[in-house]
Amino acid sequence: MCNSFLFTKFNYLGGKAMVNVRKRGKGYQYYFEIASVEGKRKQKVKSGFKTKSEAYNEGMKAYNEYTETGHSFTPSTISYSDYLDYWVKEHCEINLKYHTIEAYKSIIKNHIKPKLGFYRLSQVTTSTLQEFINNVYVEKGFSKNFLKNILKVLKTSFSYATDVVGFIKENPALKVRLPKYDIPEEDPAHIFSSEEIDMILNRFQNNHAMYYACLTAYFTGLRVSEVFGLTWEDIDLENKTLTVNKNILKKNQKSATHGRHISGKATTVWYFGTCKTPSSYRTIEIGDTLVKALKEYKDEQEKDKQEYGDLYMKHYAKEVLNPYTKKPEIKIINAYTELEVALQEVNLVFVKHNGVFEGTDTCKYPFKVIHYELGINCRFHDFRDTHATRLIEAGADIKAVSKRLGHSNINTTYEIYVRVTSKMKNDVVQKFENYANILENCY
Repeated sequence: MCNSFLFTKFNYLGGKAMVNVRKRGKGYQYYFEIASVEGKRKQKVKSGFKTKSEAYNEGMKAYNEYTETGHSFTPSTISYSDYLDYWVKEHCEINLKYHTIEAYKSIIKNHIKPKLGFYRLSQVTTSTLQEFINNVYVEKGFSKNFLKNILKVLKTSFSYATDVVGFIKENPALKVRLPKYDIPEEDPAHIFSSEEIDMILNRFQNNHAMYYACLTAYFTGLRVSEVFGLTWEDIDLENKTLTVNKNILKKNQKSATHGRHISGKATTVWYFGTCKTPSSYRTIEIGDTLVKALKEYKDEQEKDKQEYGDLYMKHYAKEVLNPYTKKPEIKIINAYTELEVALQEVNLVFVKHNGVFEGTDTCKYPFKVIHYELGINCRFHDFRDTHATRLIEAGADIKAVSKRLGHSNINTTYEIYVRVTSKMKNDVVQKFENYANILENCY
């Protein structure tokens, strides 16, 4: 009697069949009508359920998803928390770079979901978001840049909901404003003096991966991920050119234990990633100083390979699928020289004496030394800032500098990377003095 009642309930709602359940073999199957194709009736069918109830519940989920044109939810009732999961999966993981995705996920998990996630997407208002931003500003005291990042996640997520998928009619985050910061944030950039460059290079004479990486960044203006993504094939020492066609990307393995990457249980895995923008793909000229230094470094690496023999670490390129986009990407595999690996070898430039590659982590401890021992408050990126600023200071053409840095336009070069130095300030004063003297002579 009970089973008969359930069967009737499963088959009808308001007299109209929605999801049907029937016995199939030792289990149950659900099925329901879907749109006909070329005049032929079609059904959505799935078997393998142990009970009628289980078959019906799964059938209703599938039916609701079908009626919502592929969604497993109703856009008008979905929570902002669930919508953010949807947005990350359908937009971020497909279109954004790995580190941006990880940064967005962190902001969503730690700041947005706890305060806003329980609202329905359609209920969130501009005033709700403005109050949220104000409270974060007051309670957390985050920097202006970090608060900008939180607001960016809000605006872009709601923009996707309105402009792309049409879940809501208006973007409530569009008019949200950042609170006023009375004290301007300090420019994080540090323009190295010649003396500071000498101090850094002298301090790391025995750490050749760090030494030559700094030297390369200083003489080329490459980003840190571009520097450590270089292979020897990218550097033409005869024609004095350097090609940027990839960068290095660090990902943390799930379910891994902390340890050295050579143990096979490391949390860090290195990948070759695409360049930041299309204009970042470039070939630049390098000067005699850097060419000479890199020749010396390459000769030294050949000697290291001989000295370490079978214990020298080699690296290989393995094509794997990106779990987000399902597109192929290159994972770097490590193996001692004594092991035969049926993959293409990768000749990474900045490695330790024993061949071990630590990517951008090479800089972690050295920069603590630079900060606390040498007393220079800086970042690796400041080699890029310094390279651009010194070129402009010396009178280099801004278009040539912009192309060298891999920028799409000269405004980026001016606004972000070119800092006003003492020499520039003095030049401005002197130019006016010269102009004033000309006027004086006219009287």
